[in-house]
Amino acid sequence: MKILLSGNEAIAQGAIQAGCSFYAGYPITPQNEIIAYMAKHMPQKGVFIQAESELAAINMVYGASAAGVRAMTSSSSPGISLKQEGISYIAGARLPAVIVNIMRGGPGLGNIAPAQSDYFQATRGGGHGDYHLIVLAPACVQEAYELTQTGFDLADKYRTPVMILGDGILGQMMEPVVIRRQKTEDRRQKQPIKPWALTGCKGRKPNIVKSFFLREGALEEANLKLQRKYEIIRKKEERYENLFSSDAKIILVAYGTMARIAKSAMLELRKEGYKIGLIRPISLWPFPVNAFRHPSSVIRHPSFLVIEMSYGQMLEDVRLAVGGRQQVEFFGRSGGGVPTESQIMNKVKKILS
Repeated sequence: MKILLSGNEAIAQGAIQAGCSFYAGYPITPQNEIIAYMAKHMPQKGVFIQAESELAAINMVYGASAAGVRAMTSSSSPGISLKQEGISYIAGARLPAVIVNIMRGGPGLGNIAPAQSDYFQATRGGGHGDYHLIVLAPACVQEAYELTQTGFDLADKYRTPVMILGDGILGQMMEPVVIRRQKTEDRRQKQPIKPWALTGCKGRKPNIVKSFFLREGALEEANLKLQRKYEIIRKKEERYENLFSSDAKIILVAYGTMARIAKSAMLELRKEGYKIGLIRPISLWPFPVNAFRHPSSVIRHPSFLVIEMSYGQMLEDVRLAVGGRQQVEFFGRSGGGVPTESQIMNKVKKILS
């Protein structure tokens, strides 16, 4: 079945079909359509709560996840900042959850225009302590629907919070989405058994879910368990798209909405005879370093042009992945400014001149 949805609505629909049984959120533009969609449809499938604050919402998700249900919250940049303490608790307690950030301009309250300036916050944990989120960045409404479902599966697989990172353009834009016919009840039945969940002591040893470790050495031991898990995730969960890099002299690097604009610029440049490729990271953490360390390009040393709706955040990960072997250029705008196709093309021609 194909229906017309906004990116926000597609995320909400994807969550419901993934078997999400609990949603708690608080309104903030430009992600309010997620809350509206959940308010309409979640009561038929589980629990919907419009919490009194962002802090309340994330801690409700903490409790619901500890009880073993698939739980989600969503917000936009300042709201995600308020949730960071609770996200750190969820990561420290090794609980699965899905957190959606539809980014807006910042810092501060900023504006409601699209931006990608929360990249550092998302990929570096955001809150206190040594932890990571798996971070997935959809580039279209169909991916917003599909990656939300993937996010729930990964969260359960690794007992870790997963962030779906979009922006105001993706959240508000509308596109046809192919909806899978698989029933939500079927997804719930296929969910993994969670023997660690707090479901009540029914003739078994009590379970304990916590991120508070006072015994000497206990916290370091818990952190080492997290690090071993993160190493497995790094090895197994890289996701990216690679286009036309086999003959490229310059490879554009962009994610999310920005990758759509970069792709259009790349195709126009190729029509003009320029050998341009594109790498689109889909997992921002783990960052797809293999896309850069094992290039398929027949050109020995292609340059990279990183394009962001920020002033250079993913740029740092690209430089780390490239390791100084190739030239890395940058073009970005922020605060609601969006690099245009013509600006990208002009930047590429300037580099090649």
